[in-house]
Amino acid sequence: MPLALFALAISAFGIGTTEFIINGLLPELAADFAVTIPAAGLLVSGYALGVAVGGPPLTMLGGRFSRKTVLLSLMVLFIAGNLLSALAPSYGVLMVGRFLSAFAHGAYFGVGSVVAADLVAPQKRASAIALMFTGLTLANVLGVPLGTWIGQAFGWRATFWAVVVIGVAGFVGVLALVPRQPRPAGGGVLRELATFRKPGVWLALAMTVFGFAPVFAVITFIAPIMTGVGGFSPGAVPVVMAVFGVGLVVGNLIGGKLADRAVMPSIYGSVALLTALAAGVAVVAANQTAFIIMITLFGVAAFATVPPLQTRVLDAATGAPTLASAANIGAFNLGNAIGSFAAGLTIDAGLGYTAPAWTAAVLGLVGLGVAGAAGVQARRLVPA
Repeated sequence: MPLALFALAISAFGIGTTEFIINGLLPELAADFAVTIPAAGLLVSGYALGVAVGGPPLTMLGGRFSRKTVLLSLMVLFIAGNLLSALAPSYGVLMVGRFLSAFAHGAYFGVGSVVAADLVAPQKRASAIALMFTGLTLANVLGVPLGTWIGQAFGWRATFWAVVVIGVAGFVGVLALVPRQPRPAGGGVLRELATFRKPGVWLALAMTVFGFAPVFAVITFIAPIMTGVGGFSPGAVPVVMAVFGVGLVVGNLIGGKLADRAVMPSIYGSVALLTALAAGVAVVAANQTAFIIMITLFGVAAFATVPPLQTRVLDAATGAPTLASAANIGAFNLGNAIGSFAAGLTIDAGLGYTAPAWTAAVLGLVGLGVAGAAGVQARRLVPA
């Protein structure tokens, strides 16, 4: 694989760390800003909505420049957002910092997916995308547990300062290793927008929203689930999140290999497994050993969905993939927002800390229904 893919993965590592780090710091943030756990969880939903809202417009604005220039500019925005988060004097300012970082996230992974796919042969596209997303999954093995430990030991602001350093390293990696590609020719923004006339693109985006929503319904509240139901100590949270992250890495690589062979069957299988494992998390939450096993498998299924879902959008948007790719990153994060928000509502309703996992299972069933509809639509387009 080209070295440029590893450069993309470095930045993905920083972005993934900032995306997931709130999950391990919810109790500290809630205490510092004197808000409830579900209110602190809105920092996750707010970030996800920022990705969904900010990614496509920034991608369109960047259409006038080379993709490398766009990636570098997005890393500058990412660094600025995390600086603001580190210095935030209030909950509201922290939310603004999260939004700025999220805007960079959506466009970065959208443009980066297209760059990664263009660096390799067509039959290796899903694996190339998976390699870039490996940075995101490794963030859960290394970045998030380490960031959680730093936040618990030195305060949550120290965690965001560490993310700033990672962001600078990502900027340097892209600058040094990603080749400068010319600005895409052939219609620009109008052509990219025209691809959204295709029903298959919208169904692919809907698959992503509901197929991935179960992940954040569970992971946003993993700390209170562990401490409030499983009896884990707070110090065990980063360790279990690291184990969960290993599952993400494994699932991401498996998903890439399977999607290179057959995209839609990969989506059906990974979303079905994710749904079943979400219910399993709820059932075994009080048993520490079983919970660790189940949350690891949940991680495998979670990121086994990513390469096929991203590849499906690129396939549906043939000829104008950049904006659709960014929109799909937004769809992942709209699913994140829906999952974390819906799970928070169940906690507020007094249903307990296992309710998020049951919410995830319901969302997964919806995702399977949408995937079935997308499969029917795709078969209708195949000539007899």
